[in-house]
Amino acid sequence: MSKISKFFKGRSSAASKGRGGPSPQEALARLRETEEMLSKKQEYLETRIERELAAARQHGTKNKRAALQALKRKKRYEKQLSQIDGTLSTIEFQREALENSHTNTEVLKNMGYAAQAMKKVHANMDLNKIDDLMQDITEQQDVAQEISDAISNRAGFGDEFDE
Repeated sequence: MSKISKFFKGRSSAASKGRGGPSPQEALARLRETEEMLSKKQEYLETRIERELAAARQHGTKNKRAALQALKRKKRYEKQLSQIDGTLSTIEFQREALENSHTNTEVLKNMGYAAQAMKKVHANMDLNKIDDLMQDITEQQDVAQEISDAISNRAGFGDEFDE
């Protein structure tokens, strides 16, 4: 077994083994740690590039060999920096996708809770009883309207005379 695989196997937690994989929070934490580590490496490489450029300028035409070596190292550091940029982009994309997946899972879980609550609320309701109740309400509204119409109509006291 290689040292690298031993290193990565040693980092897996006992809690992760029992569940068949890390939780979204654990994975997000590790991705953020990796992003942080790569950002630090970027800063380090940027300072190294500046140093090599300064060394190349210092040697200039006096010591061409040392100046060329400094420029070659600078180019190597720039290549590493470019690779880190690509890796960071990939990690950021993966982190965002994981965050979105975790959010979607939470939303779906909460929608399930809401559906269960609605079932519980509707468990005591009978559609036939509701229909009967609505008919009773409609009948009572009709009666109330008839009473209102009867009260609001002018009484014909003295309007009509029977000869």
